[in-house]
Amino acid sequence: MKRDSTLVVLVLALFCCSTWTVYSSNSLCKHTNFDEIRRPHSVSITEFGAVGDGITLNTKAFQNAIFYLNSFADKGGAKLFVPAGRWLTGSFDLISHLTLSLDKDAVILGSTDIGDWPVVDPLPSYGRGRELPGGRHMSLIFGRNLTDVIITGNNGTIDGQGSIWWNKFRNKTLDYTRPHLVELMNSTGVLISNLTFLNSPFWTIHPVYCSQVTIQNVTILAPLDSPNTDGIDPDSSDHVCIEDCYISTGDDLIAIKSGWDEYGIAFDRPSTNIIIHRLTGKTETSAGIAIGSEMSGGISEVHAENIQFHDSYNAIRIKTSPGRGGYVRNIYVSNMSLVNVDIAIRFTGLYGDHPDDYYNRNALPLIEKITIEDVIGHNIKHAGIIEGIKGDNFINICLSNIILNVTSRYAWNCSYVEGYSDLVVPQACEALKGRIFSDHCSDCYYLSKCIPSWNKRKREGEISSDVRS
Repeated sequence: MKRDSTLVVLVLALFCCSTWTVYSSNSLCKHTNFDEIRRPHSVSITEFGAVGDGITLNTKAFQNAIFYLNSFADKGGAKLFVPAGRWLTGSFDLISHLTLSLDKDAVILGSTDIGDWPVVDPLPSYGRGRELPGGRHMSLIFGRNLTDVIITGNNGTIDGQGSIWWNKFRNKTLDYTRPHLVELMNSTGVLISNLTFLNSPFWTIHPVYCSQVTIQNVTILAPLDSPNTDGIDPDSSDHVCIEDCYISTGDDLIAIKSGWDEYGIAFDRPSTNIIIHRLTGKTETSAGIAIGSEMSGGISEVHAENIQFHDSYNAIRIKTSPGRGGYVRNIYVSNMSLVNVDIAIRFTGLYGDHPDDYYNRNALPLIEKITIEDVIGHNIKHAGIIEGIKGDNFINICLSNIILNVTSRYAWNCSYVEGYSDLVVPQACEALKGRIFSDHCSDCYYLSKCIPSWNKRKREGEISSDVRS
């Protein structure tokens, strides 16, 4: 009876005192410079012979249209409009100072002929294709070394028609790593908004080596059993803001990465200053928000707030392994609502494969200063499975104001981890039972009780303005 009354008090405290504002109108990552962009030149894909019947291959039309629009790059840029219709195409490249705009009834369809997806070099931070040695298929929509790129629409659709790729993966008949639906490399000033993405062959949206990226108001869908169809994967990228998205796929909804083992260590480009705001979704096989497992270049300053996951396997997950090296630090997750989730918090220190046999087995990752607070969950099987690495403890893990209705007899399982907890129900594992006192505030990243409300608002403004800059 005492435990039940305590739970009621804590639940009331959570709703009365936390900043629970899911789906408010406030934006943490509105790029005012994007809002002001009006391209002085505009063409329709039909002007280049495209046919929107879902049968005619329009790769040349897209390529020719974008080649033509490149002449306006130094004249304020241009817009390529895709009207209502079903526009079949293979891979094509974007250019700088371009808006690709879809009508609400437009569908860009990825070709089901693998020959329409060229093979390109592997990423230097991976050293090889993620699935197979050698190259990888180019994404359907691709860009490299770009500035000022917008992919948007009035909820138009980009459909990768990925089932042919999923079947080749399952049958082990792939020759090269599968393509993403959208990949931008070494690019700055990217906006992806107001679109629906369907059935990616592999990861759906992959900004890699990018800066100043906003992904807003997008829906990403793939069958829940489709292999490796991650939603959004910021990879060795900085100042990324993901906001107001619904994602339901066959893998992680968002996975933050930064390179793979010795190749990621050598490339040495971290993912940092990443905001995730008002995310909703489900995944039956993976995590709502994952960090890693490819994190060898380092990941830091990640803020995820106002999150809702339902009918999912894991909510928050950190994945790493000996050989990865790198670090994950200064991660903050707050205001999260969970329903029907197997594992609310999961850290795994022995996860994933390696690109080859040349990785350094003594390259241990540093995992520290992870704060999760203001969480409520119904019908949760396990509150947390937090497994560090022997001889390489995960440290300064701070949990606060977490109320979970757990159905399993064993709510927590922890090993090789150190940290603190306050107002956590069920009570956290022994390694995290230490109370959070004022002298622990330097250990607990961004924890509310350690930051005066006026100062926290100031810091949130600074983070938001960093992403906008």
